[in-house]
Amino acid sequence: MNDGFDVVIVGGAVIGSAVAYYLTANPDFNGSVLVVERDPSYAHASTSLSSSSIRTQFSNPINVKVSQYGHEVITNFGEMMEVDGDRPDLNFHPGGYLFLASTPEQAQILRDNHAVQKACGADVDLLERDALADAFPHLRVEDIALASYGRSGEGWFNNTGLMHGFRAKARAQGATFVKDEVTGITRDGARVTAVALASGATVAAGHVVNASGPRAALTARMAGLHIPVEPRKRTIFVFDCAQTPEGTARVNEGRLPLMIDPSGVFCRPEGQYFLSGAPPVEDPAVDWDDFDPRYEEFEEIIWPTLAERSQNFEAIKVVNQWAGHYAFNTLDHNMVVGCHPEVANFVFANGFSGHGLQQGPAAGRGVSELITYGGFRTLDLTEVGFERIVENRPFIEKAVI
Repeated sequence: MNDGFDVVIVGGAVIGSAVAYYLTANPDFNGSVLVVERDPSYAHASTSLSSSSIRTQFSNPINVKVSQYGHEVITNFGEMMEVDGDRPDLNFHPGGYLFLASTPEQAQILRDNHAVQKACGADVDLLERDALADAFPHLRVEDIALASYGRSGEGWFNNTGLMHGFRAKARAQGATFVKDEVTGITRDGARVTAVALASGATVAAGHVVNASGPRAALTARMAGLHIPVEPRKRTIFVFDCAQTPEGTARVNEGRLPLMIDPSGVFCRPEGQYFLSGAPPVEDPAVDWDDFDPRYEEFEEIIWPTLAERSQNFEAIKVVNQWAGHYAFNTLDHNMVVGCHPEVANFVFANGFSGHGLQQGPAAGRGVSELITYGGFRTLDLTEVGFERIVENRPFIEKAVI
């Protein structure tokens, strides 16, 4: 390994690997790239434990456009990431998202969001109660005031496939990946200059990219900086259904979407099973190594909600569960992509709050542009930059799950 690199990326899961790919793919970037990953098995990475879906149904144009680009990358992933004839297939399932609203306030939010989404060219329809019942006859919709349904550009895909595709292509393009841990960052006034590794090495750095997921605050702290990101636990349940409703939809060739109940409980098909989760009643920060599932959420929250929503979900049985971490931005639950205003060569790619997989391609491209050109060239991500953290100015997104 070299004694110095033009860019050192702290964290090698989907965000770090995406940054490495876009840097090494850019003909205007002639530097060297090092990715430092503490656990290349990625057993507890947010990427690996994600439910790995993508949607355009956001309330802010930037988030809509970020996901539209993410869908474009997923659609063309095999061609983009081909290495020695191997074209990774992300097995994209175009099921769409279905948001349900039961109150006038929730319905108005869907209408407002829909106007933004349509202005961005997203393929999203609003469904009144009768249209909803006709499209998805397994649902009980007496309490539903309005629904929002993504007809294309939304679905779910292979989470680790996205990460490994970026990683393999970045390596083929010259990026160096090492198993190690950053234990310190040297700073000389307004610049970071090097990283110290657990192996004992010190590596000079032209730029340092913080792509360390739920550990983002720990990485920033090494450089004397702060970012309001902490690990928040989310438990995912996989359940079997005695009488599956998959195939009963009268749209999208019978495929059911990822449904978000007005309560926040969600579920979607996963092969012969269903995958589900719920916003926790209490949502404290957890230890970085706490991955114990909250088993009670299924019996107390998810099952009762789903059973009320559909007769098909009255007889269901959990077959698997796991807990992962959101890299949760406590300011506004949205990604932070940009340089620190006082330490210009320290770049943040953090705080995705559960949206890292779908936003990874745009974030990786944006960071590569900042480093190569000193500014964004394609999609302007200035609104989600670090300045808003300093100014305590939240970036508002109404459609956060």
